[in-house]
Amino acid sequence: MYWSHMREGIQVERVKEFDEKDPVKGDYVLYWMQRAQRTEYNHALEFSIARANELDVPLVVYFGLTDDFPEADERHYRFMLEGLNEVDSSLEDRDINFVVKKKKPPKGAEELGDDACMVILDRAYLDLLRDWRRELSRKVDCPVVQVESDVVVPVEEVSEKEEYAARTIRPKIDDKLDRFLTPLKKGSPKSPSLDLDFDGVELNNVDEVLKGLDLKNDVPPVDSFRGGTSRAESLLDSFLKDKMQKYPDLSNDPSKNVVSHMSPYLHFGQISPLYIALKVKEEGGKGVDEYLEELIVRRELSMNFVYHSEDYDSMKCLPDWAQETLEEHEDDEREYVYSREEFEKAKIHDPYWNAAQDEMVKTGKMHGYMRMYWGKKILEWSETPEEAYETALHLNNKYELDGRDPNGYAGVAWCFGKHDQGWKERDVYGKVRYMNANGLERKFDIQEYVERVKDL
Repeated sequence: MYWSHMREGIQVERVKEFDEKDPVKGDYVLYWMQRAQRTEYNHALEFSIARANELDVPLVVYFGLTDDFPEADERHYRFMLEGLNEVDSSLEDRDINFVVKKKKPPKGAEELGDDACMVILDRAYLDLLRDWRRELSRKVDCPVVQVESDVVVPVEEVSEKEEYAARTIRPKIDDKLDRFLTPLKKGSPKSPSLDLDFDGVELNNVDEVLKGLDLKNDVPPVDSFRGGTSRAESLLDSFLKDKMQKYPDLSNDPSKNVVSHMSPYLHFGQISPLYIALKVKEEGGKGVDEYLEELIVRRELSMNFVYHSEDYDSMKCLPDWAQETLEEHEDDEREYVYSREEFEKAKIHDPYWNAAQDEMVKTGKMHGYMRMYWGKKILEWSETPEEAYETALHLNNKYELDGRDPNGYAGVAWCFGKHDQGWKERDVYGKVRYMNANGLERKFDIQEYVERVKDL
């Protein structure tokens, strides 16, 4: 099926058809928004507008609000709803009806799809989200098309296999970057859909929506970060103005906090990685290469990982050498052994680790360098590597606003040897890379970090 997506700046490689059906007679084009929760730089939305215009029908955007998403709690839902509230207003300004239904997302899409000419989806990589999309494609009669808007270079275009490390994926991304690092044109629907009548959840009062959901309330929302594209763009502007020139020298220093804080917004799709990359390149100067390395190469390595690995949420995902060395040292004597509850409550002997855990619990985000130290020490101070892996994933997914994300799964796996190489062998770690408190003290004013977290 031919679509004129290059006219909208949407490369054909971003578009995947689940079938070869032609559009059917219907009342509207349906865009099921789930992963890309934004109206700015959203390839799936722009593709949907163009298709609706070609078919001379309105566009309806749908979001499925389920209250039992795995490992999500009130902290995550509030941040997400704040962003969706902004999406609602933005779509209304473009004469597009935004329908939010409180039900299993693919079920709501199936119901609305009964009256649609075609259904368009945004791309996702975790197993559950991929299963949702396949489920919908089997149940509707109209064509289902998926559009990538979550990475700069589409995953299949980079590699047909799971890449070993950043050094192996970097040249493959660089080879394609010029084609995909291009602006996205914003379209306008010819036919408004605001007068179409649908039952749905009203988003204007986030507190009321939260009360109507059956959530686990053991993790309260945070004030440190509020959801929404406008907030993400404001944070990015501040970073570019005040911090990016310092990024190469100070981004790893937890006491300086020279980071962009984009990860929660990227996780919920409230800001586009393409938009960020173009803004960073436009700013120019010191820090561009280093920041784009993290945003594109490292982030898209994690997408490659979860897309190609059947075991991205367990130790089975580790390279053979890491699994073997950890097994060989599983029975090594540990100087300290803590339970998951002790880790969670930051009740251990190490003030630096406790500060990292406290930062995550208080703010919903931990400094990236401390996140590496945090994961390494869970490995060192747990009864077994398997127990440590499960603890790290549980805490990361429970408290981090960017938890339950390909970056999070890759980050935890890295602490256990993924995307790395063997190092000097030692107790407990085997050949897995080691980190210690002396390294923190030598490189940074780590006590300044501890004091800053105390004041949060």
